[in-house]
Amino acid sequence: MAKLLLLLLLLLTTTTTTMLAKQPYSFIQSQKPAPRPLQEKLTHLRFFWHDILSGPDPTAVQVAKAASTNASSSFFGLVNVIDDPLTEGPAMASKLVGRAQGFYASASQEGLGLLMAMNFAFMDGKYNGSTITILGRNAVFTAVREMPVIGGSGLFRLARGYVQAKTHNLDMTTGNAVVEYNCFVFHY
Repeated sequence: MAKLLLLLLLLLTTTTTTMLAKQPYSFIQSQKPAPRPLQEKLTHLRFFWHDILSGPDPTAVQVAKAASTNASSSFFGLVNVIDDPLTEGPAMASKLVGRAQGFYASASQEGLGLLMAMNFAFMDGKYNGSTITILGRNAVFTAVREMPVIGGSGLFRLARGYVQAKTHNLDMTTGNAVVEYNCFVFHY
């Protein structure tokens, strides 16, 4: 009888454990990676970013600043939100290929160093509807600045790489800038 009770208890414990393991909701669910029929490729994109702070229709607006920002030579504490046009050439009238949407913040107490967090949202050609996400430091007065690509969507899903930014034109009176971006993106 003791053996029968022990066997019944063991059977109940095993059945209960198995039932708990097969619950439909779980915090962790293992997934097999999807097969990758395509090889990873490198794409180079070149366009111009127009940051317009002045005029009746600015594409960058100040949303925050510290009490000490105006006294700072680096504008430390200033935050701007952007929806900047990306064009094929340096002229604003050239073909629109997308928008840079996000923000930049003056995050350096010495020298103008911006924290850039933005998505390049493409709206033309093969990459229409796809995005590239940039997050990094932009030392504005350095000739060429490099920032990492940390991801993307659409045809740039699982993107990685870097961008190089080079100032094409900066109006010191208005703060308006045109910056050439060269993006080197690995994606599938």
